[in-house]
Amino acid sequence: MTLRTHKPKPKPKHKPEPQTTQLDGLIRSGRSNIEKADPYIRYLMKMLRYQVPSITLVNSFLTSSTHNNGFHFPYTLFHVSKLSSSAKHKAYIHSISSSSRFDNAVKDYIFGDKKATEVAHLLWRHVVQKGDTVVDATCGNGNDTLAMAKLVNDNLSKGCVYGLDFQEDAIKNTSHLLDLSLDPVDRKLVKLFPICHSRMAEVLPKNSCVRLVAFNLGYLPGGDKTIITKSNTTLRALEAAKEILVPGGVISVVAYVGHPGGREEYETVQGFASKLQPESWACSQIQMLNKPSAPVLLFLFKR
Repeated sequence: MTLRTHKPKPKPKHKPEPQTTQLDGLIRSGRSNIEKADPYIRYLMKMLRYQVPSITLVNSFLTSSTHNNGFHFPYTLFHVSKLSSSAKHKAYIHSISSSSRFDNAVKDYIFGDKKATEVAHLLWRHVVQKGDTVVDATCGNGNDTLAMAKLVNDNLSKGCVYGLDFQEDAIKNTSHLLDLSLDPVDRKLVKLFPICHSRMAEVLPKNSCVRLVAFNLGYLPGGDKTIITKSNTTLRALEAAKEILVPGGVISVVAYVGHPGGREEYETVQGFASKLQPESWACSQIQMLNKPSAPVLLFLFKR
């Protein structure tokens, strides 16, 4: 009689999780601090056979609302090197792709393929609802105002966009763009006022419930670059926006630091956000750290 011996089946080799899951998780959550993030980034670099990059783009996602009130400031740094092979570049971009259009917009912004304003517009879509009241605190040439009008318009014409700018040329440019881009019914949803953004409380009806207040700071594109938004009036405008914003709403700021006075204004916005209580506000910024003149995106969400 022959005894049969069964050889144990070899244990399957452990396969590392795809690098996309780990990096996507860091992008979406924003809750890992740098000590936790570094091993994942090193793992990703190894899997993609990266060498130490000679030219590095570093992007920081900040998910706390303060620097100095004792609330921890978690962040993740993403290091992306300029590749010699376009195929590798496309493969790397694909590896951090996400199902969300906003995630893709942030990714494209990191790689220099999208403007800061485009990222802001996509985030607004996650916040603004049909029939909402929103404020464009700095109309400029009207691109933000037009984007808002398309977000709030509904069949009942309940949505409303309040557009402000202290330059008459900006109001004219915005009005012209809206007239060309919107039908007469939707055009009536937008009300334009040639006043400073610090005076927004004067034009909004009392007890207004505003879902979005957007600031695109600096000078008027194509206009006089010496005429800019100022730190003191922007601070007053932020204070006014804080009071009229409903829970679930957002203050969206694109701050430009490349012109005289721009960095001071950005620091004013950052200082304002840092003093907001984290129990009531979630504040973040997206900044290109190795491009000192690149615009900075700041989002202040009211819980």
